[in-house]
Amino acid sequence: MSLHRHPPLLLCLLSSAICTLTPVTADAASDKISSSKKKISQSADPARPTMLGASAPTDEHITVSGHTHNLGNGDTGRAFGGGLMTPTDAPKSVSAVTRDYIAKQNPALNPMQLIQLLPGANVSDTDPLGMTGGHISVRGLTESQMGFSLEGFPINDIGNFAVYPQEIVDSENLKTVRLAQGSADLDSPHIGASGGVVDMYMIDPKTKTGGHASLTYGSYNSTRGFARFDTGYIGNTNLRAYFSYSQSRQDHWRGPGWDGKRHAEMKVVNDWGHGNRISLAIVGNSQTNYSYPNVSMASWKKWGTGFTNPVGSSGLKAGDPPNTVYEKHYVPGDSNYYKLRPGPFNNIYASMPSTFRLTDRLTLTETPYFWYGYGNGGGAYSTNMSAISWGGQTLSGSINGQTAPGKVMLFNPSVTETYRPGSVTKLTLSTGINRLMIGYWFEYAKQRQSAPYSPVGNDGTPINIWGDTNRLILSNGDMYQYRNTLTQTQVHTPFIGDSLSLLNGKLTIDAGFRYAIVTRRGTNDLPDVSQKYISQTYRQSLPTAAIRYKINDHNQIFASVSTSFRTPQNYALYDAGTYTAGAGYSTKANPDQRPEVSISEEAGWRYQDDLISSSLTYFHYNFTNRLFQQTQVNENGQIWATNINAGGQHSDGFDAEIGTRPMHHIRPYLSVEYLHAITDSNLPASSGSVTDYMHTKGKHTPQSPSWQVGFGLQYDDGARFIGFDLKYVARQYATFMNDQHIPGYVRMNINMGYRLPKFGIFKSPTIQLNLQNLSDQHYLNWINSPQVNATTQKGIFGNTIAGTSPNYTIASPFAAIATISSDF
Repeated sequence: MSLHRHPPLLLCLLSSAICTLTPVTADAASDKISSSKKKISQSADPARPTMLGASAPTDEHITVSGHTHNLGNGDTGRAFGGGLMTPTDAPKSVSAVTRDYIAKQNPALNPMQLIQLLPGANVSDTDPLGMTGGHISVRGLTESQMGFSLEGFPINDIGNFAVYPQEIVDSENLKTVRLAQGSADLDSPHIGASGGVVDMYMIDPKTKTGGHASLTYGSYNSTRGFARFDTGYIGNTNLRAYFSYSQSRQDHWRGPGWDGKRHAEMKVVNDWGHGNRISLAIVGNSQTNYSYPNVSMASWKKWGTGFTNPVGSSGLKAGDPPNTVYEKHYVPGDSNYYKLRPGPFNNIYASMPSTFRLTDRLTLTETPYFWYGYGNGGGAYSTNMSAISWGGQTLSGSINGQTAPGKVMLFNPSVTETYRPGSVTKLTLSTGINRLMIGYWFEYAKQRQSAPYSPVGNDGTPINIWGDTNRLILSNGDMYQYRNTLTQTQVHTPFIGDSLSLLNGKLTIDAGFRYAIVTRRGTNDLPDVSQKYISQTYRQSLPTAAIRYKINDHNQIFASVSTSFRTPQNYALYDAGTYTAGAGYSTKANPDQRPEVSISEEAGWRYQDDLISSSLTYFHYNFTNRLFQQTQVNENGQIWATNINAGGQHSDGFDAEIGTRPMHHIRPYLSVEYLHAITDSNLPASSGSVTDYMHTKGKHTPQSPSWQVGFGLQYDDGARFIGFDLKYVARQYATFMNDQHIPGYVRMNINMGYRLPKFGIFKSPTIQLNLQNLSDQHYLNWINSPQVNATTQKGIFGNTIAGTSPNYTIASPFAAIATISSDF
């Protein structure tokens, strides 16, 4: 399928939006707009508790206008728990943060950092502004096992399901971030969500002309500017829009390097009639980061956060742990120079979630989208251009026709370019007590992944950080690459669900089914690979069911069961890396893997009144065919990495949260999670020519803290506000043998601010200070590479298996971030 067939779909829908903008006379304009707003806020199909379909923004049934306070930047001063809770009737665990909380945080934070207090959200970061991304695990599953969506479309990488939260959306334009800890909705557009989902929704354009602006400065020369312009209603129509731009920069707090980011967003909305709506959201991001180095446990214990290692790895003494720093100055032949580790990336997201009320009972929801990304993660290698291994051949190479004698340093980034169009379509028929939904999700993605070699200047700086010019050409005319693949992923997912409301709405019963068909077709253009052409189709049935009973106006109970899955990552399809005669490539393809499958069961109780909102949820979670990357060694001592089926896992535990509306201007919030996540299989491990199975069955799963506690306390009297956040995360194992772990930690943040009186065009001038990691705790907060065992262990058959050290991320330190902002 040609990619050029998809943009006309977007243009067609946009044209239909424009066609609905019928002019009105000046005398009737205000009456028409007022009537439209009234109809929008009085939907004929009010939100009912369901897990069938709630991914599109229109499924939230959020009104355009209402009688709420606005303290500036969308903060109402009324939300439960200071914006850390929203009342819900969903028959499963759902938590969310809203503008009341988001508006008071460091405006540069990414969406992952904003949900760190929610039940079960084990979130990591590496820098104060969130510009180098971060990670999250929920109930023992990481972000690559969860689905992330913005405005109803998927934003996980289509190949390996990674999430880059620093690229997604500016917090000033973020209305809600919703975390469903256990399962996706029936219409969620994900093929990598064997765990829960995170859905993000942008604010709507204002109905009156205006905007918002802010300036931020803080620790480590952090600077950021943001400006948004709202058009209000355009002419005598219902069309309104906003356009925003932000620019950020910060120095690294640990070692050399800096991060820079330019980000633009727009959203256009048109509402008309009785619940019809078309919107268009476009997000563009251009960013350059330099990597923070990960650390082993030995390096962490010896060096801590310091960069006191001698310049160049040759300066290490015998017995020292590996050099894990990036040098500030270039040493010829040393690839640890920080400028050899850039991460430039450009991407653009476009989505048009729209709803058309075809009749009083029949509604069409359409969410077409397009995702484009291009960038790389830097790296460098010292290469002998006179003797280059190209599969089973040894060839010479040249750059611009010139060959350098001996070894030279070459820039070798991992380049990815992705085209990803798709659409989610669904029809909902409401007939009294029954609601039937049928739908279809289609996507056709192309992803080119390469790793070319290009020159480095005498000062160690790549000639081109994008790595797409002056590439090394071999004597046979081929371009020399570490990997070179093209993957086409086609998704067909029909779904159907039915929701029945009984006993005057007290009892709601849901049942649904979707059938996922995912085909990956790939080409590996490296020489002498085990398979040049790959075609794999994964089929998975995914039933779901739920029930909710409303005991009275304040108490309700619910239970649900849901099946989710994740297809194997695309890199499992290909050989890649360095080639060794007789052994092949260092990373070996394993294309016959089965998808990961999870079955989650939940049962819970909620209490909600005008003052208090609370919930308690028990969960049980079964996980089969877990995909795990492992290093193996054959009888000749040759090493390679491959993907294996690591068997099963199960989890039991509970989530609880409680929050209040203002009591004497104070709003507390508390969340707790207990997690008992256990590995159900004995995993294989190798050491030298020996292979054995380790006693991992019954041990705790890595990245699964047994306890997490989130606490928030906010005071806001309309003029002054101050908030305190605390997150406790218990220790986390780094290996399946539980022989290495990172200790538990407590992180505290404070926000405070003052709202000045209105003056001139500035409606809500605010001065704000955010203090992050208040106690300046230095700790490890993420396990980047869980291993089977870190220390030497005996296998099931008595063989001695040497350990492999995991590596870790260091949490960001204390930072003070000051912001001045205002609506206008």
